[in-house]
Amino acid sequence: MNSSTHFRQGLLSLLTLGLALPLGACVEREVVYQPAPPPVVEAAPVVSVNEPPPPLPVYEQPECPGPGYLWTPGYWAYAPAGYYWVPGTWVQPPRPAVLWTPGYWGWGGGVYVFHAGYWGPHVGFYGGVNYGFGYGGAGYEGGRWNNGVFNYNTAVNNVNVTNIHNTYNTTVINNVTVNRVSYNGGSGGVAAQPTPQEQAVMHESHFQPTTQQLQHQNAASSNRALFAAENHGVPAIAATPRPGAFNDRAAMPVRTALAERPGGGEVNTGTMHPESPAHQPQEGESHPGTPQPDRGQDRAARAPQQQARQPHPPQQHNQQAHRSAPAPHPHPRPQQRPQQGK
Repeated sequence: MNSSTHFRQGLLSLLTLGLALPLGACVEREVVYQPAPPPVVEAAPVVSVNEPPPPLPVYEQPECPGPGYLWTPGYWAYAPAGYYWVPGTWVQPPRPAVLWTPGYWGWGGGVYVFHAGYWGPHVGFYGGVNYGFGYGGAGYEGGRWNNGVFNYNTAVNNVNVTNIHNTYNTTVINNVTVNRVSYNGGSGGVAAQPTPQEQAVMHESHFQPTTQQLQHQNAASSNRALFAAENHGVPAIAATPRPGAFNDRAAMPVRTALAERPGGGEVNTGTMHPESPAHQPQEGESHPGTPQPDRGQDRAARAPQQQARQPHPPQQHNQQAHRSAPAPHPHPRPQQRPQQGK
């Protein structure tokens, strides 16, 4: 083989290699990239106030608008004009398999500081505040994720099972006193500290509220009727079916009387509660409420407090006769239903 033949073969090899390299590069560029994760919660401006927020209003939960929506309870936020109510609402999470940890007010350093809510794989500490609808002060009993699909606990959520089929029913029995206190620590605040599990959640990846949630809060801050200075702790709009839907027909007001939820279970819809700082019971006054399964706004046993308010019998009464024939309670204690399997 002469030198010219060697030259032609070498040139052919170089040309072949040059054609193969771009083809290989094209194959490398065909990688499918996953969507960017939601931004991590950044350090928000610290909001501190000298006075505690008003008691939590009592309201009914609007019906869930469709599959994939998660409930975020209402809360008191603060602006230069004072506290204002951000209505509870159903929102779509930023991604599957995350849950909402509500924000809460906590006493520290001589002021009340707001700890903002966030999304994450687990529910963290939210001050022990009983927001209702599955947020009884610790954890969340309103639903769970299963293979990327959220399943709703109909025992505490207002869900139309005709339209939403991913449901289950597990009765939630609360063993805490319902008092509508909206803050942790300080005078009259909830005395709760984070558990080791909740402390571990603090170190997980957290995601900021969605754009719809932020717009919902901004809309509330511009509505004068939602400020406590205007409504005296009883906002006209307590909850909405979707973020910002303040004028929707399904928006819920604060309830001012006891009512029965369809399907059973007493719903405490009073705007004042005997343990609320805004209401002091008078002598001989009795209040309804007994340990019951959680339906909508969380309820808990209040029998010990009610018994303490009952007037003592006169000294001349026969104590044995008094024990054998106790005065009837204004609201008989219903039988607790056993928990159903999850």
